[in-house]
Amino acid sequence: MLLPDKAVLVSLLRRYRVWEHLALAAPHDPARRRRLEDAGYTLCVLMGHRTAREAVIAAETYLDTTARATARAPETAGESLSRQ
Repeated sequence: MLLPDKAVLVSLLRRYRVWEHLALAAPHDPARRRRLEDAGYTLCVLMGHRTAREAVIAAETYLDTTARATARAPETAGESLSRQ
C-alpha cells in the first residue's frame, strides 16, 4: 500500500483541526462546514478510510509510528556499528 508523504499529511491534519475548531465555533456557517468536510474527505482518500474520524485516527497513528521508528533508527545504527 502506498503511504502519503508525512509533510503533506501533517499539513492536512493541521488544516482539518483548524477547520474543525472553526466549525465548532460557528456550527451554522455553511462555508466553514464545507471546508471541514473537504479537508476530511481528502484525509479519507489519503488514508483509505470511509469516515473523517477514522482517517484522522489512522493519520495520527501513522505519524506517531513513523516518528517513533525514526527516533529509534539512529540508536540501532550506532549499536550495529559498535558490534563490528
